[in-house]
Amino acid sequence: MGTELDFAEFYHRAKDDCLRTVLVSVGSQDRAQDLVDEAFARACASWRTVGRHPAPAAWVIRTALNANISRWRRRHREVPVADLETVADRPAADGATGSTVDPRIMAALLRLPLRQRQVVALRLFLDFDTGRTAEVLGVAPSTVKAHLARALASLRDELAPHPAAGELTHD
Repeated sequence: MGTELDFAEFYHRAKDDCLRTVLVSVGSQDRAQDLVDEAFARACASWRTVGRHPAPAAWVIRTALNANISRWRRRHREVPVADLETVADRPAADGATGSTVDPRIMAALLRLPLRQRQVVALRLFLDFDTGRTAEVLGVAPSTVKAHLARALASLRDELAPHPAAGELTHD
């Protein structure tokens, strides 16, 4: 099997997961798509090396997130996150499957701090373990655990149904 075929198979298998993960991290469908496209282009150009990486999808995600940080640093100011409802309601581009997130969940995720969003995306969307997530984000495993716990508590509080005032709950 040639390296081009290997990359094509990897791309088709990993593109949606990578896009979802970066989308949750950056909060903009267009920016996420640009970053993931750029990261896959870099992966293709260095496929001999990237293809031997233990987790090439993690390499692509980390490259996309680093590119986002580099863009932010070049502008010397933070780009505001697009209107939450616009991002959450936007359908997948070109009819792509698997790249959308439920609008309520997306809106709740976008209200989380950046690092918590990144941890949720890697741990829950890509099913990375704590160690792999820590490696991709460049933080300690205990930091991943703390961010995940805080994020899940926030999401639970925001998304879980709450009984109306005066309603009794059955335990």
